Order: sequence, then C-alpha cells, then structure tokens
Amino acid sequence: MQAPIDVLRKINIFSSLAPEEVPIIYSLMKSVEIEQGKTLFHEGDAGNDMYIVLSGRVAITVNTPDGGEYEIAEIAEGDFFGEMSMFEQVPRSATCCTRENTTVLILNGRDFYNFIKEHPSTTIKIMHRMLNITTERLQETSAFLSDMVTWGEKARKRAVTDEFTGLYNRRFLDDSLEERLSEAELSGKPLSLVMVDLDHFAALNKEYGQDIGDKVILSAVRVFKSVFSEGDILARYGGDEFTFILSDTRPAKALDICTMAVNELRKVKLLENMDGSLKQITSSMGIASFPAHAHTMETLKERTDRALYKAKELGRNRAVLYSS
Repeated sequence: MQAPIDVLRKINIFSSLAPEEVPIIYSLMKSVEIEQGKTLFHEGDAGNDMYIVLSGRVAITVNTPDGGEYEIAEIAEGDFFGEMSMFEQVPRSATCCTRENTTVLILNGRDFYNFIKEHPSTTIKIMHRMLNITTERLQETSAFLSDMVTWGEKARKRAVTDEFTGLYNRRFLDDSLEERLSEAELSGKPLSLVMVDLDHFAALNKEYGQDIGDKVILSAVRVFKSVFSEGDILARYGGDEFTFILSDTRPAKALDICTMAVNELRKVKLLENMDGSLKQITSSMGIASFPAHAHTMETLKERTDRALYKAKELGRNRAVLYSS
C-alpha cells in the first residue's frame, strides 16, 4: 500500500489541496486497520468521527420496516463516510461494516472544527469537494427513502388487508369495529354491521372448480366496492364470508344498501353460460345496528349473525335486518 499522504493526495476531497496542505490535514487523522466483518458503528449510534477508506471496502446498510437490512452503498478506497453525524451532531443514519480487511483514516469532529479556525482557506477547498459528493449522495438517498416509504406503506397494507381480494382482513375488522363503535357512542351517531355469505359457495366450488370459485369471489368484491361507500370498512372474514362496518348508517338505510348489493350481485353473468346447475351468484346478508339493536360489540355481532341466519332460513339471496 502506498504511503497514506500519497493516497490522500489522490482522494477527491483533498485533490485540490496544495502539496504543503495535505500533511496538515493528515496530521489530524488516526489510521486504523479493521478486520473483515467488523462493524464500525450501528444505525442510531452517537458519532462524531468521519472515516476515509485507504484500502478495503465498507458496506453501508439501513434497517428496513420488516426488521431486515438493506444495503444502500459500498464505500471503497478514496471514499469517505460518517460526515453527516460529524457536521450535524445527529445519530448515525446507517450501519457500516467492513467487507474485507480495511484500513481507514479517522477524523474527529472536534479536531476538524479546530482545523477550520486555523486553516479556513484549506477548509474551503475540502468542503467544496465534500459538498458536491454529499449532494449526490443525498439525491440517491432521497430516491431510496422514497422507496422505503413505499415499501413501508406496502408492508402496512399487507398487515391489514386480505392479499387475494384487497379488502381489509379479519384482524383489522375486529380492531376497527371496537374503534368505530366507541366513536358512535361518543358522537351519538348510528352504526350498522353487515355479515355476508355467498350462497351455495361450497357446492359452486365443487361443481366448477376453485379457479371459478376465485373468480366468483372477485366478482362479488367488485360489486361490493361499487355499492358501498368509500368510508365503509369492507373486510373478508374468511373464504366466502365478508363483514362490513357502515358508520353513520341507520338500519333502514343499511338495509337499502345491502338489498342493492344483493340485486347487483345477482346480475353478474359469470356462471350464466357455464355447463352447470348454478347459474347465478347470490348472497345472504344479515344486518344489525347500534343503538337500535345493540349497545355492545358482542351483542351487535351476535344479532348480525342471527339476521344472517334468518336470511338463509328465508331462502337466501336477500338482505335481512335484525328483528327481535
């Protein structure tokens, strides 16, 4: 390896320095050899040092929303890192680990600030070069952060939605029902709960196969999305079972909306020309409302389920409002 001062002259941020200026900045640095696989610092650590790689490679990684790590850069000979924590006095924004045996020069922030006071003209040359490189990095980091936000949002959606239909999942439904019911109690506004089963779905799956069964579910979801309001919580409870929360919706209005959904679903022509006994997609819906039919979450769910059972008992293909 070349002498550190000779290497320093070839490093971008020092390349505009006069020959007599390089030894001055070098005198402030400490040379350290680090074995492969060693971590220099972790994301979130306090830090006041900048590093310059004389030889070897250093990987820079950040934590991802799912608990893993994502590599955003690799620092090689002549590159520097750690400057943001040194200048801004903020925790480390990434983890840095050696990819191979690596030699670095370490510049302490306090020493660098003293250097600024004593050698302002030399500092300007260094900072000008450093600023250009840091700006490029921030542009790349900005794009990465945008990806991370998207990634995080997708992860959040995966946690609360049913992957197949795009509706909310059972876990989100249970949490939301408790929350929406509390809001209804405080505001004095009504809330309606709807439970839905697709009629004869097991027989339909057996007769036409799972692929058609999947298409039936997706067709039903499209109808539900077109009929119910954007503010309603539509959830797939499991298989061909769905549950909907309709905030600020009185019993009569909820019945009207659900009846419309039943009628629209019956118009879907997916099975019409198929060689089988089932020609229509129909559904049964049970409805109960707060405070008209129940004042607690458990009672509301129980009475909605009873209304759904009544819809099936009356011949399916209908929406039924709970009645004592």
